[in-house]
Amino acid sequence: MRAASVFILLLAALLLVMPNGAHDVITTKLTYSRDISRIFLKRCTSCHGNGASIPLASYPQVRPWAVDIKEQVLNRQMPPWGAVKGFGDLAPDMGLTEEELLIVAAWVVGGAPEGNPALLPAAAAEQAVQLAPLREGLHVNQSRKLDRSFLLAGIRPESLLELTSARIVAQLPNGRTLPLVWLFHYDPKWRQAFRFRAPISLPAGSVVEADAPAQFVLETP
Repeated sequence: MRAASVFILLLAALLLVMPNGAHDVITTKLTYSRDISRIFLKRCTSCHGNGASIPLASYPQVRPWAVDIKEQVLNRQMPPWGAVKGFGDLAPDMGLTEEELLIVAAWVVGGAPEGNPALLPAAAAEQAVQLAPLREGLHVNQSRKLDRSFLLAGIRPESLLELTSARIVAQLPNGRTLPLVWLFHYDPKWRQAFRFRAPISLPAGSVVEADAPAQFVLETP
């Protein structure tokens, strides 16, 4: 009898500490179907579609990775953009907005519910938008003073190592400072060129410089 009582107590204690994976506590009105799927469709599934090594195109695919996804997006490691959002007028800008970051984090913390599948967005149509290639202009080793006017359409990093942080700006002859791009944990294997929404006309005498050792190319339309 004593052994049975001890077994029952041990079993009760085990049940109290075991995670209830099948019934997560839901504390948010955000859902995958209505809210998260649209963010992923816009920001993630071009690389994490059904054929990817880690597909994130449906709720069953996303749910096991929810906590990891939250950590990755909050640390700006995903999507792999390599620039600080809002520093410079870039287009496209693939970094998540602050609102999108908060939505993803709140959804995960709130139990990551699926919601009503009827609210899922329609599959994204293939976009045939072709960006005109940029032309290589001037090479810069951290800083360069322009001896002529220059129409700047984009910046392409050339560094062989990861750039932890490098803010690139243009100091104009009139004393004004233009933010161009803030490289942040930029991995050179991405071979990412950062385009501006509209070309920037830099007058002769302007200084384009980074606040950390970095090599990059100023590209023209």
